[in-house]
Order: sequence, then structure tokens, then C-alpha cells
Amino acid sequence: MLHAAKEHIVIRACGAISPLGYDRASTAAAYALGQPAFSNSLHQEQQTPIAPLPPQAEQQLASLLQATPDYKKLDRAVLLAVYAARQAAAQAGWLSDNGLQQADLAVNIGSSRGATGLFEQHYASFQQHNLSPGASPTTTLGNLSSWVAHAVNAGGAQISHSITCSTALMALANGVAWLKAGMAGRFLAGGTEAPLTDFTLAQMKAVGIYSRLAHQPYPCRPYALEKQNTFVLGEGAAVFALEKAAATNVQKGDVEIEALGFGFESIGSKTGISPEGLNFQQAMQQALVQLPQDDRQVDLIITHTPGTRAGDKAELAAIYAVFGTGHTPAITTNKWLLGHTLGASGALSLQYALHVLQQQTYTPIPYPTQLPEQQASSFTRVMVNAAGFGGNAASIVLRLQ
Repeated sequence: MLHAAKEHIVIRACGAISPLGYDRASTAAAYALGQPAFSNSLHQEQQTPIAPLPPQAEQQLASLLQATPDYKKLDRAVLLAVYAARQAAAQAGWLSDNGLQQADLAVNIGSSRGATGLFEQHYASFQQHNLSPGASPTTTLGNLSSWVAHAVNAGGAQISHSITCSTALMALANGVAWLKAGMAGRFLAGGTEAPLTDFTLAQMKAVGIYSRLAHQPYPCRPYALEKQNTFVLGEGAAVFALEKAAATNVQKGDVEIEALGFGFESIGSKTGISPEGLNFQQAMQQALVQLPQDDRQVDLIITHTPGTRAGDKAELAAIYAVFGTGHTPAITTNKWLLGHTLGASGALSLQYALHVLQQQTYTPIPYPTQLPEQQASSFTRVMVNAAGFGGNAASIVLRLQ
């Protein structure tokens, strides 16, 4: 009996802009330094920690606006996505400036909140009876993928979606499915978020999870020993260039998406997560069974862990349930460095996973944590988790060839 050759989904490139940097070199330097990217903003008469882009990244966005004046009417989340997508397409050799559409190139850009800042501005204008005719077309969720498609001359499918904080991993899953189905030849997938607005900050505070550690070195502290919520909002975007490759076209050093898992549980709280992290358990188990039966070792898990007591505890409980308390992989997170970027968080965690696989190291969390002391000396497989309001969760396993 003949067996079909395995199809590999390879990450050809990654573009990103975040509180840690605006390209691979600046972000790698930030991870090596291990310096949190937080600052304080006066919000509702209270000093509030946030993670905005650094000045060098802001200069990159300013250059993008200067080069393309039409972008000035777009929301910041769209600009972040365009910047990251153009970077990924350029690295992959897919960026075409001749104006011809690339029919085989599809796009899926997700966001939890979408055009948050622009929507708030237009609503303020509406209250003053001065609403712009551009309000509707620039605040729809589809605005994300369509402008990215214009920016890279993609002529394939253009998908935008929101599945709260699992959004970016679901975009990667869509990319894998479309490529394997032959509905696209190449795929740009990722997430973007620009939530540092007055109303979004107020919403997070209203949930009761926002950090009060404005003047501390680490205002966002996932897995900390202290019993308090330390959620901090950040902004950013990351986009990945995906391509299907035969085994003969996969080279040493390539990184492939080896497995995808999804989980869901009935909402039992306002954030939709059980103490056992059942959605995380389902997602991780579903990803693990897709790995070779005789080789299901994961070297590192980059967790969702936004710094909320209930969420962090539930994800750790889920990891113990899936792997066993004495056999867990090394566990880490990047949110103590750049905060929670909502719909972009899974993409920025994937960018961190690529960094770990390429550099063969990760940045240790500097404060005391509840994490086990397991360490890894080398990294071949990294699992990335994400979960969102509503009870959904996703896990992706990346493998270094």
C-alpha cells in the first residue's frame, strides 16, 4: 500500500513590531537583555502600566506613513499589521512592488478588538454630530486583511477574524488548512492589536485583573508567588509567511508547524476558564497526538499566562494534567517583558518560539515563580498556547529541522 508523502508547513519568514523591537535583530537584543518594556500612563487619574512601542519602532511606523500617505486614515492596528506583513513578505522574497496581484498568496490577519482607537475617535465625533463618511470602512474588521493584501499585492483569499486572545493562533491554523487543501500556494497569517486606548484600558480594569504595580520593575508577573492580578496591556503585531513543502524541500534550520490543537469549554466565569484549564488540556492533547507516536517530546512550552491569578493557575494545572507533574517540559512566557497584546499575543509568542529555536536559549524569568525547575539544554520542539474570553484555547507545536 502506498502512503502519501508528508506535507510540511514551513515558516519561511516572520515580520513583527512590538514593545521589544521592530525587526528580528532588535527583538533578539531585547530578549537577550531581558529588560521589560513597560512605562506608566496616567489613566483615570491613576498611574497605569502599559507596554507601548519603543521610539525606534515608532520611527518605523512614521516612515511607513510618510511613504504611503493613504495609511494616515487607518487605525493603528492596521498599520502594525501592514508593517509586520511587509516585513515577512520581504524576508520570504514575496514582496512584489510591480503592482501585479499574486493570485496564489492569501492573507489572514486577526485581532481581538480591531480598529479600537479609530472607533473611539469616530464615536466621539458622532456624539458631537460630526461623523466622518470614512468611519464605517475604516473600522470594520475586514479592514485588517484587505489593507495588508493591498500592501503586499496579495490576490488570494483575504480573511479577518476575532477569536479573542486565541485569534493569532487560529489565523495560523487557517493558513495550514488552506495550504494543505490546495486553496492557496502561499499564506500570510498573524495577529495585530493596538489596545492602549482609554476605553480598552477601562474595560480591563473593570474586569478586575489590571496590575497595580505601576512603580515596580515587573508590573506584569505571570506565575508570581504573590496572590494578585498583574495583567498589563501591550500593543504589537506579528505575521508569518507560510508555505507547503515536500520533504525534499525542507532544509536543516527550517521551522515547521508540526501540530495544531484546539480546545473549548462551557463558560463558567466571565473569562471562560475552569480551574482545571479544560480548554488548555484539550488543545495540548490534540496537538500532542499529531506528533509521531514514538517521539512526542516537547522541550519548552511558551504559555498564555497574562498575569491573572485564575488564568495562570489554570494553565499550569492543565500542563500538569497533560504531561504529569514530574515530566513537564520547561515552561516560560514573554508577557513579563511585553504585557498582553490580546489578539496579537499568540503571534508574538510564536515569534518568541522562533527566537528560542534559532538562538537555542530563552530569557529566564527574573522573579520567584511557582514554576518547576525543569530546564532544557537544547530545543527542537516548542509548544505555544493561547486562550481567550469565551472558553476557547489553541496550541501550536513548532519543530526545528
